[in-house]
Amino acid sequence: MSEGRLIICLKKLFVHATNTSLPICITVSTMSSEHYFSETPGSTFKPKQIQVVIDGREVSLTTSGGIFSPDHIDQGTQILLNHLDDAPPSGNILDIGCGWGPIALSLASRSPKATIWAIDVNERSLELTAANAAKLGLTNVNTCKPDEVPADLKFSGIWSNPPIRVGKDVLHEILLTWLPRLDHDAEGYLVVQKNLGADSLHRWLESELPDEFSTIRVETSKSFRILRVKNRG
Repeated sequence: MSEGRLIICLKKLFVHATNTSLPICITVSTMSSEHYFSETPGSTFKPKQIQVVIDGREVSLTTSGGIFSPDHIDQGTQILLNHLDDAPPSGNILDIGCGWGPIALSLASRSPKATIWAIDVNERSLELTAANAAKLGLTNVNTCKPDEVPADLKFSGIWSNPPIRVGKDVLHEILLTWLPRLDHDAEGYLVVQKNLGADSLHRWLESELPDEFSTIRVETSKSFRILRVKNRG
């Protein structure tokens, strides 16, 4: 898949839930490269086991190439998960860009009465997250493409290590699609690397989200910021 085609596909999939007039996927570049945010990875599926800690429990889970951080829980996600005590105990919680599932699985374990919506444009990521949830006996995880999330669903929480490398315009459209769907008094937690624009994203969220939303930085750790978005309405 060309890079231009990939970006348009991402916009279509991630924002389809609230916009039905987006263009179909067309090729706008001849640059060829596989990304973890490819809809269908071109690399051969070669599953492997990794040892990780999910909500304080050491487990063996399945990953593969062609997805984000297949060898371990990446540093940014690990810093985000240090705030797991702030996860709501119930309701619908969204994980934007679930990868092989570290955020979704941690939320599902910590909040067994909640329903976790793990979304991704990468079909391999969805399959792995579903398989890993089943292996851990977590029955409260729904894996799906973004356009399969019910359009009227509100979220008691949104947790994400967002796909910064899709580009600023696509990232902004993704965040403006999902963050306004936080329920009243609900919070979203985002982890963003400082050198990938965490502070400028913070300012942008403050200026572009509806007036009833607030965005604050709750932690700086290593090279990452944790941003908390709250619907105060």
